[in-house]
Amino acid sequence: MSKITGFLLAGLLLAVSFGASADDYLKPIKDFSLVDQNGATHTLEDYADKEYIVLYVHGTGCPIARLSVPEYKEIAAAYSSKNIEFLMLNSFIQDDMNRIRKEAVDFKIDFPILKDEDQTVAYTLGVERTAEVFIIDPRTKETLFRGPINDALGYETQRTKVDNHYLTDALETILAGGVVDMDEIPDSKGCLVGFFHPAISSL
Repeated sequence: MSKITGFLLAGLLLAVSFGASADDYLKPIKDFSLVDQNGATHTLEDYADKEYIVLYVHGTGCPIARLSVPEYKEIAAAYSSKNIEFLMLNSFIQDDMNRIRKEAVDFKIDFPILKDEDQTVAYTLGVERTAEVFIIDPRTKETLFRGPINDALGYETQRTKVDNHYLTDALETILAGGVVDMDEIPDSKGCLVGFFHPAISSL
């Protein structure tokens, strides 16, 4: 094989790899039965009558996750008439219900925080960090968007001026029947969600 042919083949394989990775970025959610901080059980089927579910990745003690809560609450209020359910998902293995309840009280979180005890919901979605948000169709289980709420927060930074409202723009696009261009959505900033539960090793 010539060097040129080898380079072309390597480039082609790399492009295929990137394409597969991009296609796999929006992963479907699995069926779940999860308990929230108030002891209520939630299943995906419970939300079959909702247009969409918005799922915010929560973690106690994470500064970025805490700072994003007020914006998430504002967006939920703005879309209260759109038949969209706003939830939180906690997959931190070190967060028990007592810590989650305390965080909810301290930071006035009135959303159900679903405890992903065995981390399988987060794992199958491809969750990487807290403060990441997912828009999901509960009937098809498809993920239609994942990314940060906006561009206000970064590691050790907080901007006073927000230029990009990723979540609200995505909701408007999806509600209008469009498809979000994920190439324009940056990775979320937040605390790393490590996967340590034994159930993950069996997947």
